Amino acid sequence: MPQFSAFGEDAFGRRAEAAARFFGTPQYILGQTLIVVLWIAVNAVAVGMRWDPYPFILLNLAFSTQAAYAAPLILLAQTRQVERDKDALDKLEAHREEVSKSMERREADLKRETDELKALLQSNTDLTQQDKELTEKVEALTREIHARLTST
Repeated sequence: MPQFSAFGEDAFGRRAEAAARFFGTPQYILGQTLIVVLWIAVNAVAVGMRWDPYPFILLNLAFSTQAAYAAPLILLAQTRQVERDKDALDKLEAHREEVSKSMERREADLKRETDELKALLQSNTDLTQQDKELTEKVEALTREIHARLTST
C-alpha cells in the first residue's frame, strides 16, 4: 500500500475523499437545491417562522461555511488521487521496462537460435557435399574394380 506523503491512509483522508465524491453527485445537488428552496419559501411566506429574513444572511453564511470546508476536502481528495495515480504510473512504467527487457532477451535468444540453425544447415550442406563426393569416388572405384575384374 503506498504511503501518501501529504495525508497518509488515515480515516480522515478516506472520509474526506468520500465527501468530495459526494459533492459532485446529482443527489447532493438536488438535496441542496431542495433545502435552499424550502429555506427561502419558509422565510418568505411563514411570517411566524422567519429566522432568516430577506436577504437570507444566515443562508449565505451556511453556504460560505460549506464552501470553506468543501474546498479543502476536495483538494485533499485530489492530492491523494494524484499520489495514487503517480504510484500506478510508476508501476506501469516498471512493468513496461520489464516487458521491454524480456522482449530484448527473447530477440537475442531467437537470433542465437537462428545463427545456430544456419550453422547446422551449413554443416549439413557441407556433409551432403562430402557424401556426394565420396559416393562419386566409390562409384568410380567400383567401375574401375569391375573393369579390372572383367578384363582378366
